[in-house]
Amino acid sequence: MADAKVIPFDDDRSRARRRPARADGETAAVRALPGPQEPGPPASPGAEEPAAPDVPVTAGPPAARGDWERRLAGGLAFLRRRITGEYEVDEFGYDEELTDQVLMSLLRPLYEKYFRVEVKGVENIPDKGGALIVANHSGTLPLDGLMMQVAVHDHHPAGRHLRLLAADLVFVLPVVNELARKAGHTLACAEDAERLLRSGEIVGVMPEGFKGIGKPFGERYKLQRFGRGGFVSTALRAGVPIVPCSIVGAEEIYPMVGNARTLARILGLPYFPLTPTFPWLGPLGALPLPTKWTIQFGEPIPTDSYAPEATEDPMLMFNLTDQVREQIQHTLYKLLVQRRSVFF
Repeated sequence: MADAKVIPFDDDRSRARRRPARADGETAAVRALPGPQEPGPPASPGAEEPAAPDVPVTAGPPAARGDWERRLAGGLAFLRRRITGEYEVDEFGYDEELTDQVLMSLLRPLYEKYFRVEVKGVENIPDKGGALIVANHSGTLPLDGLMMQVAVHDHHPAGRHLRLLAADLVFVLPVVNELARKAGHTLACAEDAERLLRSGEIVGVMPEGFKGIGKPFGERYKLQRFGRGGFVSTALRAGVPIVPCSIVGAEEIYPMVGNARTLARILGLPYFPLTPTFPWLGPLGALPLPTKWTIQFGEPIPTDSYAPEATEDPMLMFNLTDQVREQIQHTLYKLLVQRRSVFF
């Protein structure tokens, strides 16, 4: 199998939004109905009517057949590009075509039918240029980041893509590592994040990390510590706005009632969750509960007015970090008050 072409991240082509070309299928041939016949001599009384000419019957309307053929042609063209390596990835491993046509399609039923995600405030994400989305983290497994990625991809008016910063653990797991890279995720380090932001990308970060995703069910929707404000200094250096994001619904998909710490240390995991269904029901216990989600993007906090040396001011870093955290927490409480039910 041929290797995919690697596009330098600062290449102009990586800034443009590439949409995979769709191969147009040929229009299905439609037989014309017979035209009017020349009038013949009048039939004599009692004579049988001449049989109508056979008209070939085609299945389905032509428009539907044409659409189906275009889809088939596009799918075959996609497979050919994957086999021959005629597709592009950036130097972080992001494969936009695979993300748009495959990965988002796999996540969309979970997003639309299972969690029935409602999105608010997506217009607060800039139409162009870089921005840092900062969200709460919860749910035992990081499904909230994936659902946020679908929300931006499907609902933003400019069709933007979200590049998530992920923990080291993601990139040491087989299969998960490759899929994360293809979907645009990169290591949660300041250098990678700043480079993405300066190139005009939307970057997502969840500062709570494992403290948020692995917290007990009794502490749901209570934000954990946001670290030392590294995401704020990254946004300041890149001069991009910070967009707070609040996610309601993820806390209840795997109610974590216990943590098998000894087993977690043996497996090299930050925690080993015990829920009402896992591990007691085996693989069936790994099925998330079908909760109703809401994702709200808040008003952006601008950073371009600060001087470059502002990153050296610890009080400013603390105040901005606390401002983002409080905005997310306040929105979480507001959404919880408005929520009718965990599942509806």
